[in-house]
Amino acid sequence: MRITLIGRLVAALAFLACGLPARAAPDPDSTAPRGAWMPAITLMGEPKYGPDFKHFDYADPNAPAGGLVRLGAQGGFDNFNYVVSGLKGDLEGGIVQTYDTLMTESADEPFTSYGLLADGVRLADDLSAVSYRLREGARWHDGQPVTPEDVVWSFDILKANSPFYSAYYQTVTKAVVTGPREVTFTFSEAGNRELPQVLGQLRVLPKHWWTGKDAQGRPRDVTQTTLEIPLGSGPYRLAKFEAGRSATYERVADYWGKDLPVNVGRNNFGTMRNEYFRDATVLIEALKGDLFDFRAENVARNWATAYDTFPAVKEGRLIKEEFPDRGNGNMQAFVLNTRRAKFADPRVRRAFNLAMNFEEMNRSLFFGLYKRIDSYYFGSELASSGLPQGDELSILESVKDKVPASVFTTPYANPVNGTPDAVRANLREAVGLLKQAGYELRNGQMTDVKSGEPLTVEFLEFQSVFERVVLPYAAQLKLIGINSSLRVIDQAQYQNRLRAFDFDITTSSWPESLSPGNEQREYWGSASADKAGSRNLIGIKDPAIDALIEKVIFAKDRPGVLSATHALDRVLLAHNFVVPQWGSNVSRTLRWNRFGHPAVLPKYGSSGFPATWWYDETLAAKTGAPR
Repeated sequence: MRITLIGRLVAALAFLACGLPARAAPDPDSTAPRGAWMPAITLMGEPKYGPDFKHFDYADPNAPAGGLVRLGAQGGFDNFNYVVSGLKGDLEGGIVQTYDTLMTESADEPFTSYGLLADGVRLADDLSAVSYRLREGARWHDGQPVTPEDVVWSFDILKANSPFYSAYYQTVTKAVVTGPREVTFTFSEAGNRELPQVLGQLRVLPKHWWTGKDAQGRPRDVTQTTLEIPLGSGPYRLAKFEAGRSATYERVADYWGKDLPVNVGRNNFGTMRNEYFRDATVLIEALKGDLFDFRAENVARNWATAYDTFPAVKEGRLIKEEFPDRGNGNMQAFVLNTRRAKFADPRVRRAFNLAMNFEEMNRSLFFGLYKRIDSYYFGSELASSGLPQGDELSILESVKDKVPASVFTTPYANPVNGTPDAVRANLREAVGLLKQAGYELRNGQMTDVKSGEPLTVEFLEFQSVFERVVLPYAAQLKLIGINSSLRVIDQAQYQNRLRAFDFDITTSSWPESLSPGNEQREYWGSASADKAGSRNLIGIKDPAIDALIEKVIFAKDRPGVLSATHALDRVLLAHNFVVPQWGSNVSRTLRWNRFGHPAVLPKYGSSGFPATWWYDETLAAKTGAPR
């Protein structure tokens, strides 16, 4: 939206009249990008939606507003401070919907962003900087305007206090105010196509609130957890809560951005309530008892057996429905901590894969609902396959002396079990690899020849549900002389142990968008291997992988992204860092039949629930109103 000179003057006078501290002057040394402001940016050619679009195709502009939706979660919370999420307390997840971001992504395009708090973005020619122009009228729930100073403060605070954002923004050198509504981020590197959009995902926090005092006159501390209801700018505000048990959000009637094209047909529920349950079994029973409305079921046994005999399912009041999941890749695996000497040798790590009988697990535990994961980008076009060719081969040739030779000669494949002969063959191969790595069987125990120490492992988890998959795996390991134990601890202890990388084996997953970028450094990069709290749980320190990550980040076009990611995937797999688990290309959901949705669902957003759904009075009358 273009604004007139009069509009600028009116906005400036209104700002001065509100009694806020004066804004910082634009940075005189700024090298802010120049050129045309763009309403959207994309990594995929041209944005699907033009500057005059009315709403996303997967949002219904005629959707009714109002009604209640209740979401269930396992665990609890003791924190509303987004800055220290994951550091000093469990964040109430719904709090993120109270803050708007500079841009918002379309769910029917891979990584295309449209203006939200910002109405324009412009890039430096060499992609060494990006500027965002804040939209006139953007304001906090207390009526004060969202300012460039808020953006700069939010960036600085998040980078300084969050391990995730410290890594995510590690190549962003500074954020400065470069105009009355303009913020510029400068980078330590040029050519990173993703970084401008990464900054567009920034959740902007209210500086004046966080640097002020609470109702008791005490200064707020953004580095500490809090249960004070925070000030936001988004479509919902936190109305009330019961610490650790529930949090209720109300739709903001005078939300400043409700008529923006990116919001039309979205955020339709009048009230959203998050209900917490400590135990996974209780969570399922709570759904059956109509204590919350929607569940994404990720346990195959539950999907196959826990619901079909329930009367509400037979009557159509509780609906089971699968939605295609096309927008993400994923690696879910048993993570082998390579910081431990026992997992330093890739032959040992491969032996652990050979010992896992996925086929029997899938038959007896998962009702045949899963596929074995065979890529760090499983389920997407980013997954490698076959042997490298073309540009991918050229990329791999550049690190040929630093990667396993098998990258060029042998496509990655997980061992296949499922029959007694196959199991025996794989266990024999595992024993052979362990022997090559310096182990031998002594009295039925796999033993380090040099030290005389037995090879034992501990599985660390925070949910007892993992027992049903760890124990069959442990039985297979026992057959090759490896004794193992399972320790299940509470979630807070678990997070602390992971932050310190204090584990042998645990389960983790790395979800991937269709546009991998800076997060790859955090996942697999050497710089993150020893950084407490990083996502590099494996402990990877490998120069070739570092080089391939940079190839992904600095790819100039979509074919380049695909080739570089295929190469990175292939090398990660060749090192056998993890024992891949299982996945599916559908999202399995259950919901009480009170809700409607658009005729078109988002291509890359699975069901799109609850963002574009709504409360249907007619269906609710038949099903019964939520409590």
